[in-house]
Amino acid sequence: MSHKPRKRFGQNFLHDPAIIQRIVATIRPRPTEHLVEIGPGQGAITVELLRIAGHMDAVELDRDLIEPLTRRCADLGQLSVHSADALRFDLCGLTQPGESLRVVGNLPYNISTPLLFHTLEQSACIHDMHFMLQKEVVDRIVAAPGSKVYGRLSVMIQTWCDAESLFTIRPGAFHPAPKVDSAFLRLAPRRPPRYMITDRAFHERLVAQAFSQRRKTLRNTLKGLVDPQQLATLGIDAGQRAEQLAVETFAAIANAACKSAPEPRD
Repeated sequence: MSHKPRKRFGQNFLHDPAIIQRIVATIRPRPTEHLVEIGPGQGAITVELLRIAGHMDAVELDRDLIEPLTRRCADLGQLSVHSADALRFDLCGLTQPGESLRVVGNLPYNISTPLLFHTLEQSACIHDMHFMLQKEVVDRIVAAPGSKVYGRLSVMIQTWCDAESLFTIRPGAFHPAPKVDSAFLRLAPRRPPRYMITDRAFHERLVAQAFSQRRKTLRNTLKGLVDPQQLATLGIDAGQRAEQLAVETFAAIANAACKSAPEPRD
């Protein structure tokens, strides 16, 4: 399949056979499962997954890739390609009652974080997710409290999912080769959720504000959002920084403060 990678779509096509096989072996697809691939590109992973699963969906933004991909996969199984922007695509709309999705993707670096948040919003219909991402982003996702890279992304994803960095992928596995290493990530939404969140929007707002100025203490970063007395009642030192708090602590603060906090201004 001849196609010049497009920078505006953040395209870096995977071509290393050993990495492709390792990815497929890690996912372990089964014919009874419903797989969805975000950004199949030239079909390096699609071909191998479809060969085993027999049927799957794919969401592709670049229209020029759809016809060649469909032709390449025609004899391997039933591939439904949706010409759409994954940032706006309704994944849950693909499911039948009682069904959950296994989502796979080589996510463009330039939109990886918004895509992660978009899939998290639909986690009720997702069994697990396997993504190739910039290694730096994966390191942030799986980071523990106290780490220099522990932040908003760590808290938001770990609130809802088990997150595991599986292996590193070197730049040479892609064309064109990116300037940084990638990593293969597994996200498994927790059912029931590990932490009960009273107001999901407020929790997200609180976490974002807490990490907005990393060098400042909670007393300053959460000013106007959380009463210092609420922190004291929870046994939390307002002199701490956000990076020192565990994921469950953010959930506790959000649940305690959500009803008394002022509404955000436009």
